[in-house]
Amino acid sequence: MSKHVHILGNGKSAAMYSKNENKTGPVYTCNLPPFSVPEAKATFMVDFKMMKSITEGSVRVPGTWILGFRPKKWTEMHPAFYMKYAPQIKEFYLTLPSYVNNYTDFNCGHFGTHYIANKLQATDIHMYGFDSLFEFDLTSCTDLFLSSDRGTNNNVRLIGNWRPVWYNIFKEFPNTTFHLYYHKHDKIKIPNLPNINIITLKEKSSVQ
Repeated sequence: MSKHVHILGNGKSAAMYSKNENKTGPVYTCNLPPFSVPEAKATFMVDFKMMKSITEGSVRVPGTWILGFRPKKWTEMHPAFYMKYAPQIKEFYLTLPSYVNNYTDFNCGHFGTHYIANKLQATDIHMYGFDSLFEFDLTSCTDLFLSSDRGTNNNVRLIGNWRPVWYNIFKEFPNTTFHLYYHKHDKIKIPNLPNINIITLKEKSSVQ
């Protein structure tokens, strides 16, 4: 039986989620999505700086949370934070695949996608807003409330770390189809695999 799950990254093509009129199944978000997604089952977060911003009150993340290794460390270092937000925390997902060097290289999109494939065992994962798989631009809506180095040198470093992780995630789950939505073209910047399905803005999606 097929199980469709949607995940929103924070790139510009995340907007394609709202244009998919045939979607079924739950949706998950990463950090704060670029638009309101009240139907989201949970939000994935993996960074210290997100936890710091929430603690300071400069960022508010509604709904249910699924947190990674570093947020777990933050809750251990800040018990008051954990007591305040424990009702929102569904679980901590601490899996680090063997092909990832460290938690820093396992970004929020990687984390959420791996969780959905591994923990939820989805047969079809619909991915919106993961533009770094298709282009050099790493601009994210998260940059609006969390400062990030988007200089050329840092972008080269991040893309060099991130793209191989994506390839290995797709390779790890050959029985899962990864539907990648991108608004410009279908020229993915990693080696293609049989379980990758690219959907551009011009195509009429028949997937769920």
